[in-house]
Amino acid sequence: MKSKNIERWSPWLLLLLTIVLWQTLTSAFQVSEFIFPSPARILEQAIEYHAVIAGHAWRTFWVTMAGFGLAILVGVLLGFLIGSSRVAYAAVYPLMTAFNALPKAAFVPILVVWFGIGIGPAILTAFLISFFPITVNIATGLATLEPELEDVLRVLGARRWDVLMKVGLPRSLPYFFGSLKVAITLAFVGTTVSEMTAANEGIGYLLISAGSAMQMGLAFAGLLTVGVMAMLMYELFSLIEKHTTGWAHRGSQGH
Repeated sequence: MKSKNIERWSPWLLLLLTIVLWQTLTSAFQVSEFIFPSPARILEQAIEYHAVIAGHAWRTFWVTMAGFGLAILVGVLLGFLIGSSRVAYAAVYPLMTAFNALPKAAFVPILVVWFGIGIGPAILTAFLISFFPITVNIATGLATLEPELEDVLRVLGARRWDVLMKVGLPRSLPYFFGSLKVAITLAFVGTTVSEMTAANEGIGYLLISAGSAMQMGLAFAGLLTVGVMAMLMYELFSLIEKHTTGWAHRGSQGH
């Protein structure tokens, strides 16, 4: 019980220790707020500009969710198609890996030319950067289905479609939720990067504006806001995963 409590509170204790150390160092060395603002200064500007931050954060959030929703739709469908066929897996997977290696920030100017400045480039950047983990995990969950199990099911009269739907997809759920927790953080990165160059709203735009005005406390407050939103969505998917795929984690739940 004691170790479980320590594990539960360890992230908050580490966060508190980091903030205390951060504040101590910036105060002791009198670091200028224009270079590296202290937590106290960040909190001060976060309170002062809370309405502005909230407005930009809401824009970043719903744009990210739009791109992320598109990534889930495309990622699941493409992952299913790739994972259900060994030929498709062998043919498409290397190409997708090469595509994923491309810096997504390089696509932003192209997307601006195609769709103009606004939500279009931000949604598509969030999509491009986040659909790959979902596709790969779904495809891996299906492609790594044990051949022996598949042979047994075939002997019992199951068709390939039955094997994929009744065994493959449920088996892929832990992979799927694992990919969601990774993809949502990437989606926020994609939206913010796009907003820094192709938007007049959002946290990315706020970062550029605050930086040009030398309000580094406000800029850091914007960064922390993105981090908090990503962390909350991560925890949401962890909670859903715990209640829907408990069978896959029964060993860890016994501690």
